[in-house]
Amino acid sequence: MLMGTAERRGAPADDGATGVAEEPSAVRPEAPDRDIPAAAPDTRASERQPWYRPLWREEPARRRRMPDPVRTAAVRAVLVVAVTLILAMVAFLCTLAESWLAFPMVLGSVAGTVVATWGVLDVWVTRQVWNQRHGVVSVPSSTARAMRRERRRARRQARAAERGRGRIGRRGGAGQLSHP
Repeated sequence: MLMGTAERRGAPADDGATGVAEEPSAVRPEAPDRDIPAAAPDTRASERQPWYRPLWREEPARRRRMPDPVRTAAVRAVLVVAVTLILAMVAFLCTLAESWLAFPMVLGSVAGTVVATWGVLDVWVTRQVWNQRHGVVSVPSSTARAMRRERRRARRQARAAERGRGRIGRRGGAGQLSHP
């Protein structure tokens, strides 16, 4: 039996006018070909069609997706580490073959190691900066949380001052709060 989209996703099937969802076993089976009409379902309760489980079940991701700057730094670091490992392998093989290319490759792999270390540190620093600026770290001393709190407080004070100025202007006097 082929399953329609509603059955695969577990959405309730609509019977038309009433808006009541049918039981999964009461759904009419589809024909394997669109040209061949589907057989009428058996209405006896003892011979209902079995309900098939979906092929897969979508589950929420265990971890959030990395922010774009962190992911960019991570991709860059992985590429640099991969190139460094290739350079090291070529240097090793050139050394075994006693090739003249061994010394330049060793120098290249040493330089690649320095750059790869920088790349990995770049990922770590970028991640820390992102967490600090956007408040992902959930500790009371988070700088981002304190900055948000200050911004909210400043916005509240600005709104209160604006409301106060509006009230003063509406009173018919010269804008004085008290009598002279």
